[in-house]
Amino acid sequence: MVALVPAEAPGDERGAFLNFVEAQRAALRRTLLGLTEEQAASRPSASELSLSGLVKHVAEVELNWLRLAQGKPNERQRTEETWGEAFRLVDGETIPEVLGFWDGVAKETEEFVRSAPSLDDTFPLPPAPWFPADGRVSVRWMLLHLVQETGRHAGHADVIRESLDGKGSFDLIAEESGRTAGS
Repeated sequence: MVALVPAEAPGDERGAFLNFVEAQRAALRRTLLGLTEEQAASRPSASELSLSGLVKHVAEVELNWLRLAQGKPNERQRTEETWGEAFRLVDGETIPEVLGFWDGVAKETEEFVRSAPSLDDTFPLPPAPWFPADGRVSVRWMLLHLVQETGRHAGHADVIRESLDGKGSFDLIAEESGRTAGS
């Protein structure tokens, strides 16, 4: 069986957090295995969500958290007018392009986390009712939030994928590793 979360090196809190974030990224990415662009863009349930749209959204959300932590402007910041575009591929975007973008964001996230002086370092958040009341979070909080956010959407993606062709996460793990489910 494929290790879903690599074992941590003792005392490597950053590595443990990054491994859990990566495991959730991999779960979401895995839901695209063997699908066409059209299948990945389909919405087989009452939800407006598609697999390709979820991948794009999660990649952009991770970039947003990274830019907040870095204190830099987000070059892909969504506005009220463009918010819906965060959940679907537009203007000729393709799954390989979105996955490549996410790979770059993931690499930059890891570099930032590994270079942060402390996971206790905090950064300000813009005012919003869904953010903590004091308006600041730590790098550690951000990593836990990325695990939560990516995991939530990986669960959505599991349901969408099963609706498309009946393949569940264990089937896809087996497919990815060249095995059959249950072996």
